[in-house]
Amino acid sequence: MKSRPPKDSRIILELNDVRKDFQGLEVLLGIDLAVRTGERHAIIGPNGAGKSTLFNLITGKYSLSSGRIVFQGEDVTGRQPHQLNRLGISRSFQITNLFNKMTVFENARNVILSKNGVRYSCLRLLAGMDRINSQSEELLNEIGLLDRKDIPVGDLSYGEQRALEIGLTVGTDPKLILLDEPTAGMSAEETREAVKLIEKVTSGKTLIIVEHDMDVVFTLADTVSVIYYGQVLCSGPPEEIKKDQRVKDAYLGEEED
Repeated sequence: MKSRPPKDSRIILELNDVRKDFQGLEVLLGIDLAVRTGERHAIIGPNGAGKSTLFNLITGKYSLSSGRIVFQGEDVTGRQPHQLNRLGISRSFQITNLFNKMTVFENARNVILSKNGVRYSCLRLLAGMDRINSQSEELLNEIGLLDRKDIPVGDLSYGEQRALEIGLTVGTDPKLILLDEPTAGMSAEETREAVKLIEKVTSGKTLIIVEHDMDVVFTLADTVSVIYYGQVLCSGPPEEIKKDQRVKDAYLGEEED
């Protein structure tokens, strides 16, 4: 029998023997993983290891072939993305997922409206608009885009768009943040700025990050889990992972997807 992560009251997310196959193609072969509250947990692995698939299972985009996902002690296996989001799970994507024709401020306000539970009640919306606008500006100020608030998102630089998406991901005050390749396609300078931003906005929060840049991973993460051929090869502090010969053979030094 496979060993399971030890029971720990600090665990916010637990994956038990999570498997996924696509019409007979087995991608995940039994993932056991535990993430603790307040931890920054990086997931790395070579091309085709199943990292993005794992993200899509955690956030409900894909359904599990078998296994179980537990969030804050509750079995959430099979929940839809919007249900998981309401429970406090928020994610970014490899490709920016913004409203490019809206302004930066309008994108931020959409998130703040959702955070405050404002839907289609005009009276409630009008009564709380000053507060909504103020919170939207506070969010943009935190990520350094307040002076760009009236610019259409499509006119921002790529680095600014990624910064906005990171900000919107944490803007609802989620209990668990998932960032999928947040520095993909960035220049060295944009990457450095993105790392500073991620450190700032996730301080004290629980983060899972999939990232190809090992400098980013080892700067941000408290714990690193290596996925290899659909299974967890090893998991531990960054310094241990750096020295692990299995990791060097399987991944480090290679280019990631």
